[in-house]
Amino acid sequence: MRIYTKKGDTGTTGLLYGGDRVSKADPRTDAYGTTDEAVSALGLARAAIGAATDRTEAQLATLIVRLQRELFVVGAELATHVDRRDRLTDGTTRVTAEMVTWLEGEIDAIEAGHGNDMPAEFVLPGETMTGAALDLARSTVRRAERRAVALVEAGELPDSQVVPYLNRLADLLFVMARAADGGFLPVREHE
Repeated sequence: MRIYTKKGDTGTTGLLYGGDRVSKADPRTDAYGTTDEAVSALGLARAAIGAATDRTEAQLATLIVRLQRELFVVGAELATHVDRRDRLTDGTTRVTAEMVTWLEGEIDAIEAGHGNDMPAEFVLPGETMTGAALDLARSTVRRAERRAVALVEAGELPDSQVVPYLNRLADLLFVMARAADGGFLPVREHE
């Protein structure tokens, strides 16, 4: 199988469920492309951890993998035309309220482990490679969130949990980066 199809040479790409072709500059394409960038930034964070030598690093790597996979769910929902949303499957191609709630639990767990150590001001990324990569992922997720909000405002993402999910994910990545920079990360066990 060839990786190139030449279909995109005209500046269009296919959406999920039906193969509708849209411009590669379409707001929907921009939104799911930005989530793909966030997946890559999270991969950079996971690579910065390397071969996990302790339980905390192993838990962090496992958490990052889960977040990468969940961003594929976000991307699938964003890549589905509004007229084909009925084909989406909760947790596989559609973001659920439970996914948002799970992120909140992760944030709470990390914040509880930090006590009052979380910074209340802007942070200059770069204390650690892992923290910097998580900050890159966070800022990329914030851009994806802005793109998703534009889709909601245009009526292209009705009854969706994508915006709350991306909002919470960016918050989680912030606390993960601060914890990574501080050298400790009290995270919950993950499946």
